[in-house]
Amino acid sequence: MKVPSFSTFSISSVASVDITEKRNTTSDFILLGIFNHTRPRLFLFMIVLTMAIASLTGNALMLLLIHLDPRLHRPMYFLLSQLSLMDMMLVFTIVPKMAADYLTCNKSISPAGCGLQIFVSLTLGGGESFLLAAMSYDRYVAVCHPLRYPVLFNWQLCLQMTLGSWFLGAVDGLMQAAATLSFPFCSSHVIDHFFCEAPMLVRLACADTSVLENVMYICCVLMLLVPFSLILTSYSVILSTVLQMHSLDAHKKALATCFSHLAVVGLFYGAAIFIYMQPKSYRSANHNKIVSAFYTIFTPVLNSLIYSLRNSEVKEALKKWLGKCSNFKCHQT
Repeated sequence: MKVPSFSTFSISSVASVDITEKRNTTSDFILLGIFNHTRPRLFLFMIVLTMAIASLTGNALMLLLIHLDPRLHRPMYFLLSQLSLMDMMLVFTIVPKMAADYLTCNKSISPAGCGLQIFVSLTLGGGESFLLAAMSYDRYVAVCHPLRYPVLFNWQLCLQMTLGSWFLGAVDGLMQAAATLSFPFCSSHVIDHFFCEAPMLVRLACADTSVLENVMYICCVLMLLVPFSLILTSYSVILSTVLQMHSLDAHKKALATCFSHLAVVGLFYGAAIFIYMQPKSYRSANHNKIVSAFYTIFTPVLNSLIYSLRNSEVKEALKKWLGKCSNFKCHQT
């Protein structure tokens, strides 16, 4: 039986003590990341990084097309541009830090950085929740009241809904970030997650958090369940209206569009409801990380595909832009 040398034992012991003391004395938090319990870490890291790059590329392309093509300067596409902007910002808020932690093994994050992640992620998540409801109302008016569309959904209402979405999301993010970081935390600042999320930090608090959890639950009802109910109502009326039409092609197109939209909406709201409305005693770190990845990394990719690049007018704008780029290259050569 091989006995470890005194020097090896001493070095490992000192290192362990140093790490423990660092975690206990520093005010920084330690993010364990999304890959700490999995074996094929590099493979999963490449998948997440590819999804993030695809999301940024698709949403940036959508913003560019809406800006360049005058035919897309309409309220519906303005809402889509705001959705793309929110998705890009959400990915930028989470993925670069997660990738840097994995590549450098420096998993610490300051309380200010943690609070910023909570504020920005909740601002964008809450804003997107209300924005999706506004987009469903836009589709409801366009399908069910097409002749009255300029009156029922004009630019003024569109801007008001957009600003309201950003404002309500920011209020929710500021309130939850400030309340979460106001608690004293236990000696171990280890967060078994890949970014700072309010429910994960509440678990580390060394104080009674029942009041905050009740407030968070109420906020989730207002920020998630109410918009989700409005979306389901809007698409139910749209389906009912379309099914009364006599065109079979219209039926197929409307059903495909509605179900694809509802699938993405269901993933976003379902994941957010699971994270923020699940009882504390039922929370699992691994499950939370997987579900959080859906609405922070994977849903932005689907949004750029379902809402934007599957749209016929967006496809025409993309073809037009690519044609201009190819003609410009031909003239240069």
